[in-house]
Amino acid sequence: MAAAGEPRLYGRRKGKRLRPGQTRLVDELLPRLAVGLPEAGGTLDPRALFDPACREIWLEIGFGGGEHLAALAARHPDIGFIGCEPFVNGVAKLLAVVAEAGLANVRLHAGDARPLIDRLAPESLSRAMALFPDPWPKARHHKRRIVAPALLDALARAMAAGAELRLATDDADYLDWMLERLAAHPAFAGPEGGPRGLAQRPPDWPATRYEAKARAAGRTCGYLLYRRAPADFCRSLRAAR
Repeated sequence: MAAAGEPRLYGRRKGKRLRPGQTRLVDELLPRLAVGLPEAGGTLDPRALFDPACREIWLEIGFGGGEHLAALAARHPDIGFIGCEPFVNGVAKLLAVVAEAGLANVRLHAGDARPLIDRLAPESLSRAMALFPDPWPKARHHKRRIVAPALLDALARAMAAGAELRLATDDADYLDWMLERLAAHPAFAGPEGGPRGLAQRPPDWPATRYEAKARAAGRTCGYLLYRRAPADFCRSLRAAR
């Protein structure tokens, strides 16, 4: 259950029963990698989570099985990765890869990303990613979609000028939803690649199992890449409106 004043989290928290090895990772490794939330009103400097310090911090919102985050972490050992995922089975899968590959630059928040983003130090993120979030296709459930003005406001505060925001979906309606909300937000410039984003996934953007499943089912995937606009640009755009 969400704490008072925090957004309600929808969707599953648990799936199949964890195997003994997975349970051991959740009990023993997760506490060493877990990102705790500061007290209300407190601020978290994500660079302090990593020793030695990393040159940039990248955040993945809802990492699913963790294959995308793990691939990036292996490619970029000098970057600190924070992954947020409330589904414990996905957390366990990523923990297994982290342990096997010895990824020292990964930290995890096993819960809703939004309260964590709200507490991040301003301009502390160089990239934020939300790949194939639940589209909540029924109109009455659209309020549950995570790509919403409140999240974009929080990311705008936490992301440095020029930082990347990467989004992906295989739901055409959700793609339109994302495009509309980003177009209305003065802090983000884009999308790159054209009015509907990128036609193909960029080569530095690792594939996910969900993407493969969507393509196998014949669904088209959309990829959006925005950049955090400089503060002076945001002010001038607001004034023009």
